[in-house]
Amino acid sequence: MTILVAYAPRPEGQAALDKGIEIAKRRNEHLLVVNASPGGNSTDVSKADVEDVERVQQLLLASGVDAEFRQLVRGKSAAEEIQGLVDTLPVSLLIIGLRQRSAIGKLIMGSVAQDILLSVACPVLAVKAG
Repeated sequence: MTILVAYAPRPEGQAALDKGIEIAKRRNEHLLVVNASPGGNSTDVSKADVEDVERVQQLLLASGVDAEFRQLVRGKSAAEEIQGLVDTLPVSLLIIGLRQRSAIGKLIMGSVAQDILLSVACPVLAVKAG
């Protein structure tokens, strides 16, 4: 089975990554960390830059967990990419990071976390940054 972490280069993404490593070690499962972005926007803060990708890969290597990192920039939303992975892989748990947003912010901007929660057919663990 696979533990899937939806990663974004923010504190809540780091919290999801840390929890994913912890659970993958405990369960002795494969860990797949995914950074997904539609691309096309140079100011997309959800897309990990080269330094962050290297940092995450080093963390995974040092963790001793059977793990891999994928960056998906294929014109799909993060929720669509995550749903596609859940539908095609044997995912035992999906871990996402949550950030605090106002009710108005959620209404106007929508929520990737909400889209993921409503669309995937596997257990989801939502974590907040410290």
